[in-house]
Order: sequence, then structure tokens, then C-alpha cells
Amino acid sequence: MRRWIQEAVKRPGRLRRYVARVYGQEGFTQRGTIRVEVLREIAKRKDSLGRAARLALTLRGLRGEA
Repeated sequence: MRRWIQEAVKRPGRLRRYVARVYGQEGFTQRGTIRVEVLREIAKRKDSLGRAARLALTLRGLRGEA
């Protein structure tokens, strides 16, 4: 099986840095993951940051959390 997830993430960590810069501590849960509400809000964007948020939501769904 190919490593499609690693290839899909072009710039690791930039979504976390963006959330920390714009939303601060309120953008994260106690466990340190990005809040789903914040991800859904960012996913509405049409740029590559929105694409990264949509991928994060997809990966959360694969894990069974969304």
C-alpha cells in the first residue's frame, strides 16, 4: 500500500501553527488536537489551508472521531 497520507500532507504543522496564531489556546482541545468546529470553519476556505483542514477532517473521520 502506498503512503498516500504522508504524500498528501505537503507542509506538516502549518495548520496547527495557523490555529495557534489566529485562535490561540481556544482552538485546541485538552488533548492538544484542533477543535472540530475550528477545522470546519477553516475548511470553508478555498485556498490550500482549507484543503489541509478538509484533509484533517477526513483523517479524523478515518480514526472515528468526527
